Amino acid sequence: PAFGQAVAEVRRRARALRQLQAIMVQRGDDIIVADAPRGRGLDRSANQKSASKSIVALLLGTAVTRGKLRINATLREVAPRLIPANATPGVGAITLEDLVTLRAGLGSTSGQNYGSWVQSGNWVSYALRQPMIDRPGGNMIYSTGSSHVLGAAIATATKKTLLQLARERLGGPLKIDVPGWTRDPQGFYFGGNEMALTPRAMLRIALLMRDRGRYGDQQVIPSSWIDASIQRRTQSPVSGLYYGYGWFLSESG
Repeated sequence: PAFGQAVAEVRRRARALRQLQAIMVQRGDDIIVADAPRGRGLDRSANQKSASKSIVALLLGTAVTRGKLRINATLREVAPRLIPANATPGVGAITLEDLVTLRAGLGSTSGQNYGSWVQSGNWVSYALRQPMIDRPGGNMIYSTGSSHVLGAAIATATKKTLLQLARERLGGPLKIDVPGWTRDPQGFYFGGNEMALTPRAMLRIALLMRDRGRYGDQQVIPSSWIDASIQRRTQSPVSGLYYGYGWFLSESG
C-alpha cells in the first residue's frame, strides 16, 4: 500500500504513530521520507533492541563465507570452553545454524526469564544450563540467550570481539559509526540486544539486504549469504512469521 501513497500521506501516517521516534524510507536511490517526529533524531544512535540479532547473523555470515566457520559446526567444535561443566546434556551438539535460527532447543531466556538471566554472573553459562525442552534444530524458541551464545562463539572462534567485527565488516564498508555497547560479565558484547545505530546507519543495512549484500560498488556481504538468510528455516509459534538466518520474513521482504 505504501507504493500507492503520496509521500505526504506516508509522513502523516507515520507521525500519527505515537511511539514512533524516527522513520526513513528509500525507494530506488531516493530517500523519500526522513522524519524524526520525536526522540533522538536521525543522526543520534538508538538502541536497536532485538534487531541486534540480525546484525549478529550478518557477522556470522562474514565468518562462514570467509571459511573461518561452518554453519553446521557444533558448539563443542567451535568454542568448547564456553560450555560449563554443569551444562545441560546435549548442548555441545548445538550447531551455529541452530543458534542463528533460534532452534537451540533450550528453554528461553527472553520474556519473563530475561531479568534473572542478565542479572546472572555468566550469561553464556546460564543460557547453556537451561532445560532442553526440544531437540536442537527442532522448533523455534525465541531466546536472546541463544543469540548471545552465538555471538560469544563467533568472538571465540574468530578471536575478535563482536564490536571489532561489526566495525570492520559493516562499519567500514558502509561508512557508518558503530559505537560500543553492553558487555556481559565475561566481557562478551551482548549478542542479541543493546546494539546502537543511527536511523541513517540502519537504513544502509536495510539497503545492504535489499541489494543482496552490495552497498554502492562494493560487495560487503556475499550474495549467497543474503540469499541463505531469507530462506524459510523455521516459524515463530507466536507471530506465525517465518524466520531465516537472523531475519524475520514477511510479505514486505
